[in-house]
Amino acid sequence: MTEQLPPAHELTPSQTVGPFFHFMLTPKTYGVREIFTADLTKEGPGGERLRIEGRVLDADGAPIPDAMLEIWQADANGAYAHPASPKPAANGFCGFGRCPTDAHGAFAFDTIMPGIVPTFDGAPQSPHIAVTLFARGMTRHLVTRIYFAGRDDLAADPVLALVPQERRGSLLASAVAKGLWEFTIRLGGDDETVFFEA
Repeated sequence: MTEQLPPAHELTPSQTVGPFFHFMLTPKTYGVREIFTADLTKEGPGGERLRIEGRVLDADGAPIPDAMLEIWQADANGAYAHPASPKPAANGFCGFGRCPTDAHGAFAFDTIMPGIVPTFDGAPQSPHIAVTLFARGMTRHLVTRIYFAGRDDLAADPVLALVPQERRGSLLASAVAKGLWEFTIRLGGDDETVFFEA
């Protein structure tokens, strides 16, 4: 007698990022102390202080109220707080921040202007901040960069040069006032932000 095999089962479909990531990674939203914050200036790093304010919008321009952003950047001298960095970051600057979006899709980071960082082959990159975005409805996080509009070294940045000219504006933060920059992340539509492969 042969054993009856169970019917073939289909693979479980992939799931979108659920609310758990928001609860665990942005505990301040729920009244619990955070390990990482949106203020990278607490350690007193040297450099030009700045604030980046922005919003995360969907393809229709509606705010995404439960997204979470992480940033990673060099200090004012172009050094990262990482063992592989050729030189250590100054004054205990961690270079990492985390911020949830609010009901209006808004976020804000207090940090310093990053220094010029070379690529692996030594080409200088214009000061920038790496951004990772998590949000509901996405099976994978998105990665982009914040550059600073008006800098002379933008044209020579080797990563920015990979982006078509007409789309580079989606990676540029705009100066609103002294020390205040604005950056909007759009997850679709004609002005969709440029995202990079992670």
